Amino acid sequence: MAGPVERVSSSPDERPDVAGLVAEHDEERPSRTLGGRWELGVWIAALAVALLVLKQVFDPFSKGNQFYLVVFLGLTLPLVFLSYRPWRSAPDDPGPLDWALALVALLVGLYPVLGGYDAFLDRQGQLSTLDVIAGALLLVLVLEACRRTTGAVLPVVCLVFLAYAYYGGYLPQGWAVAHAGIDFSQIVNALYNDASGFFGTPLDVAATYIVLFTIYGAVLDSSGAGKFFVDISFAAFRNSRTAPGRTAALSGFLLGTVSGSGTATTVSLGAVTWPMLRKAGYPRENAGGLLAASGIGAILSPPTLGAAAFIIAEYLQTSYLDVLLWATVPTLLYYLGIVLAVEADARRFGARPVAVDSPSAGKLLLRGGYHFLSLGVIVLFLALDIPPFAAVVYASGVAALFALISLRHEDRFWLVWLRSVANALATGVRGALPVIAVCAAAGIITSTITKTGLGQVLASALVAAARAVSSDPTVVLALTVVLAAVAVGVLGLAVPVTASFIISWVVIGPALADLGVAAPERAMFIFYYAVLSEVTPPTALAAVAAAAITGGAVMKTMWQTWKYTLPAFLVPIAFVLTDNGSALLLQRPWLDGLWVAVVSALGVAALAVVTGGWLVSRAGLPERLLCVPAALLLLYLQPATIAVGIGFLAVAVVVHLVLRKGRTRDA
Repeated sequence: MAGPVERVSSSPDERPDVAGLVAEHDEERPSRTLGGRWELGVWIAALAVALLVLKQVFDPFSKGNQFYLVVFLGLTLPLVFLSYRPWRSAPDDPGPLDWALALVALLVGLYPVLGGYDAFLDRQGQLSTLDVIAGALLLVLVLEACRRTTGAVLPVVCLVFLAYAYYGGYLPQGWAVAHAGIDFSQIVNALYNDASGFFGTPLDVAATYIVLFTIYGAVLDSSGAGKFFVDISFAAFRNSRTAPGRTAALSGFLLGTVSGSGTATTVSLGAVTWPMLRKAGYPRENAGGLLAASGIGAILSPPTLGAAAFIIAEYLQTSYLDVLLWATVPTLLYYLGIVLAVEADARRFGARPVAVDSPSAGKLLLRGGYHFLSLGVIVLFLALDIPPFAAVVYASGVAALFALISLRHEDRFWLVWLRSVANALATGVRGALPVIAVCAAAGIITSTITKTGLGQVLASALVAAARAVSSDPTVVLALTVVLAAVAVGVLGLAVPVTASFIISWVVIGPALADLGVAAPERAMFIFYYAVLSEVTPPTALAAVAAAAITGGAVMKTMWQTWKYTLPAFLVPIAFVLTDNGSALLLQRPWLDGLWVAVVSALGVAALAVVTGGWLVSRAGLPERLLCVPAALLLLYLQPATIAVGIGFLAVAVVVHLVLRKGRTRDA
């Protein structure tokens, strides 16, 4: 029986310091809190960049896309040095060093267009001394911008790749990784005057997709969508004992449309739902695990996936709508795992119902349901084959217009509205600065891999390691997939999600391609593991942030997060092991997609029994052990293994029912 109903306000007075926790635990470093004229100057510059981005959508530069990327990087890189500290103890206001770096970044960033863009391109492969100096300075500045925004790990990785490009000729020529070596001027040429360097696909995606989606998120947030999404989640489930956990999961999914960061979503979610989870009787570590899993799930979920999803669309030369469709069934399976874990936890902990002081869901929908319309606009316009960068601009316009309606009762509402839209545009650009720095730095790695052929060498080594264990093609594929999952996860512990995906795509992607895995399956496989690195021990940034909110033990919170996300770690493997895995990404006829989704849901349910320890009642060790092979066999998605997996699951249920009677009598 559930305990008495506890009451909690949907807007508790005592909230954690959201901004402070995000700054401390997010993979991105905290930006400065500028004051006075400094804030105004950066705000104006960011607003100008936002207007440039919007101009490019509807009136592209006649000199081509790379010209735009040069201008975009030249204007945004200086903002990094003004908006981010060189070290944590540095003052908020920019100092002489920051201004000097910003000025140099502006000059060398715009150098290719200031001195005659066509002439600069004509010197490709034979750069002048001044070209090399400017390119070398830009290289240093990109690495420093990346260090300021995301930490030292990615710049160090870039330096290792640069050293490999330069010194590769000194390696023993019998080594597979040896190459002829590239002199410094050619390295700079590849980075500065080539489409595979700074101005390659990663920066292209940041400048044409990601910055527009961060602007959209800022506009949506300024319209009050974030608060509405949390309120509607509170109102949706009301007073059942499983309502607190369900509310956290739904709130995380909806808040992800506003925040592009899993850690930021986790912290925002925890600030409003932890009081409810605490009153319901959730242990601190379990609540933290639920918050982190729900926050990370938002990055994996349509319609606004993480930044790497846009890179997938660009790499595969497919529409962003296709990527959204590929993510649909895995998202449903991800949240099914969380919901089943919530149901089990509520019963194991004896969770209490919590009454929330908020209007009914119906009243909230009538009052603020328009916040969902802009999300629908994105999907509708993508379905109409409108480019995603245009679709998100239209969606931002819809969100801004509804914000105007909500302000109509205020004095001088037009002025207030214009200011809020301008703030959202500037905030969107400033929010994208860390991703821009990462994407520019990622160009260093992809360029090196392309010029030296390192990607294929490492991919061959990965497959060779699997073939050293067995010559059976099925075993080789399975071992390669497991090694690839571990490699992506380990890489993601050190670098941000976007960089992790880009590096893994050019290194691990070819290994899976050599074994016959289709592009959509291997792209989504890498994407999922890159994102899940944020909840992977021993770093698990989202779990650390959640533990800071709940006051739980950090390592225990990490393992609880892993429990909630376990299906997400195994389902991507199903993408690539068999041909039927493509049906999970809706790459097959809808009937195939339906039966594969049902079978996968059974596999997720079996995993939930293993991790949650609950079936009809508390599950013992025998049932949980039987569900392990049931889950693995079901997720292999072949008729024979599915039949055996269902058999294991059926036996687990029978054993549970039999043992349950005995446990009841003993009790």
